[in-house]
Amino acid sequence: MMTSQPIANRYDFVFFFDVTNGNPNGDPDAGNLPRLDPETNQGLVSDVCLKRKIRNYVELAKDNGARHRIYVTEGAILNEKHREAYLRERPDDKDAKTAKKLTPKSDEEALRLRQFMCDNFFDIRAFGGVLSTGINCGQVRGPVQFTFGRSMEPVLPLEISITRMAATNEAEKKKNADTGNDERSDNRTMGRKYIVPYGLYRAHGFISAPLAQGNKGTGFSEDDLTLFWEALGNMFDHDHSAARGEMSKRRLIVFKHENRMGKAPAQELFDRVTAYRVYGGETLSVGDQRTHNYPPARAFSDYSIQVDNTNLPAGVEILDL
Repeated sequence: MMTSQPIANRYDFVFFFDVTNGNPNGDPDAGNLPRLDPETNQGLVSDVCLKRKIRNYVELAKDNGARHRIYVTEGAILNEKHREAYLRERPDDKDAKTAKKLTPKSDEEALRLRQFMCDNFFDIRAFGGVLSTGINCGQVRGPVQFTFGRSMEPVLPLEISITRMAATNEAEKKKNADTGNDERSDNRTMGRKYIVPYGLYRAHGFISAPLAQGNKGTGFSEDDLTLFWEALGNMFDHDHSAARGEMSKRRLIVFKHENRMGKAPAQELFDRVTAYRVYGGETLSVGDQRTHNYPPARAFSDYSIQVDNTNLPAGVEILDL
């Protein structure tokens, strides 16, 4: 079941997004502080975080429609999704309905099980997955991959104290009252949240046509690609929360190759995209020592993103989405 052909072109892209007064990606190993590179103090956002937001957007936009179900969802039992493939393949097999472990009986069956997962789950077609946990549907290498997002300049996370004027339960209320606090404060509890005042982040992405095509490809199609670009552009609009502050997509610069294998190395294309600091009529490259006297960036207008489109390699087109 395919609505359009698998993609036939390689793509590399640069994705800029920013955060204002929020925590773009908390680190569970550091008390949920915003992720940081400890050597440079640049903020980090994991590839997993970005993929999660894309999954959430597709789930909202397509409402679990055909070919657009999401494999990695909150609270999901992944093996039960694998079981669906076996029930489709072996409708009269009682073991397929109840067994905790299932394996393909042949290479041909393994290919059909894997194909079922690719046909039904958008995130498997895009990002791949390890589907061999107990009920074995193999492994899928996805054509769409991200790097970590990294802030253009160092960020300084702030720890903000907050209060709650309510008790969790009656015992907590009684305990607070027994301390002798006045009536106004006897239900008050303290907490903390962490924010980045402002950060502009840059992430790189890669889309491989060979990993979408053929029997071993996922079938990631032109329609899937259109939905992927849509998700990148709109995913933050449906992910707002007090903890994340204001997160926004700022630029998506795509390098489209005319063939499936590509016409130039990705790093050479990425070098054509440069972020500059803007202040007092000056425009200097991020990291230039003269910017060290600038005040901290607090808005996207403190930056300028420029793309060098001169002397492009033959067969490469720039799309500014």
